[in-house]
Amino acid sequence: MDEIQLGVPQPLLDSLPEDGANARQDMQRAVEGYNARVATAVETAEDEGDAAARILDIIEHFEDRVERFHAFVPELRAWGQSPIFAIAWRNLYADLIEQLYEHEWLATRLDRERNARLVEDGIRLSDL
Repeated sequence: MDEIQLGVPQPLLDSLPEDGANARQDMQRAVEGYNARVATAVETAEDEGDAAARILDIIEHFEDRVERFHAFVPELRAWGQSPIFAIAWRNLYADLIEQLYEHEWLATRLDRERNARLVEDGIRLSDL
């Protein structure tokens, strides 16, 4: 298993307004924490399948965050406020998911684990 290192994409940081210095720092700190969680998941895993299962839990957390921030966008617009920070956080979490899937050994295992969870929950692919 190769090392997984997540990062905040520079274009995302560049898209923030000038008064977004706190958001930049918050994003970088959040990604540092997620890097620690991913490293722990890989280090404590028994094998690649176990590592993928643990990382899939992290990805599901990211997906929940994407949905949450996506829901804020129209609400902020309705109140006449700029949704730029909600959009930036949504895009950050989506990019972190993409960064994890860029690792070939992990992408295959993640797909297997996701399918196994579908079947384990009693949902068959024919039901979709």
